[in-house]
Amino acid sequence: MGTQRVYNFSAGPSMLPLEVLERAGAEITNYQGSGMSVMEMSHRSKVFQKIFDDTQAKFRKLLKVPDSYKILFLQGGASTQFSMAPLNLIGKTGKADYAVTGNFSNIAYKEAKKFGQINLAVSSADRNHTYIPTQDQIQLDPEASYFYYCANNTIYGTEWQYVPETNGVPIVCDMSSDILSRPVDVSKYGIIFAGAQKNMAPAGLTVVIIKEELAGHELPYTPLMMTYKTMIDKDSMYNTPPCWCIYMLGLVLDWLEEQGGIPGMEAIKHGKAQMLYDVIDSSRLFTCAVEPGSRSDMNVVFRTASEELDAKFVKESVEAGFTNLKGHRSVGGMRASIYNAMPTEGVEKLCDFIKAFDQNN
Repeated sequence: MGTQRVYNFSAGPSMLPLEVLERAGAEITNYQGSGMSVMEMSHRSKVFQKIFDDTQAKFRKLLKVPDSYKILFLQGGASTQFSMAPLNLIGKTGKADYAVTGNFSNIAYKEAKKFGQINLAVSSADRNHTYIPTQDQIQLDPEASYFYYCANNTIYGTEWQYVPETNGVPIVCDMSSDILSRPVDVSKYGIIFAGAQKNMAPAGLTVVIIKEELAGHELPYTPLMMTYKTMIDKDSMYNTPPCWCIYMLGLVLDWLEEQGGIPGMEAIKHGKAQMLYDVIDSSRLFTCAVEPGSRSDMNVVFRTASEELDAKFVKESVEAGFTNLKGHRSVGGMRASIYNAMPTEGVEKLCDFIKAFDQNN
């Protein structure tokens, strides 16, 4: 088996920065003279507590999280938050607003219906989720306990370029696939949550940023492990947290700092995406269905005019050292996920490959 790494365009779990993997590898059997791996440590030990505290502090600094917000390191993926958010917040009025702009916000919307009266504030299903609705299209329920949306839609390749105005109603946002890729004004949100396996760490960690005053109002039958107040009171350590993933997040945050922090990362990732969209738009063979202005910087979806050519493209891309360019089964075509860890060089090589395929076909 060769040692050559591929350019991994997977939507998640996605590639991690090489420097991070190498550092984790160097420390895997003996973390900083402790004589053991982070994977083997007690989560109650001083050495792990320091990893935990440092990672939390780095995250707060990089994303400029205000002091009135808590940062939780949980498990269960963003999908668990689909239930946790309504269980903890909907009790205020029994109602909530949901914007459905893709697959995962639709699942979250269906899940929330179990716990209260849910208003579909806006949906982009009318044009197969190829656009992000504008503010004036959103129909708010004045009695909503919270407003929910998903910032970036991995399957359809769309991304919100603004924060919806909700007249003071707390916003819950799933940022799983674009967190740490652009600055965020955390104070505009009630809860931000994200699965780690796209831009932050290996699968198994879910980061939640919550305005502390929103906790403690959960429905009476909310499970213990799904109560934000429990997790805040125990600083995410009611039970064993995902220790290894928290450590890995700390290494990724160090790497992000070296890229110029989040503003530096935003410039890099936007440059990569723009380069790819320009090549697709100027080709004869490829099209991107997503409307300009709604296009994602994280997941670039594109296709040829036929399924046969799409399949040929995917097959040849694998031979050329690229992986996971096949689109999601629900939309077909191709998808290049270009999260923070995808080097610019990988996108340049993909652009060259697209141009060559365009000429040859």
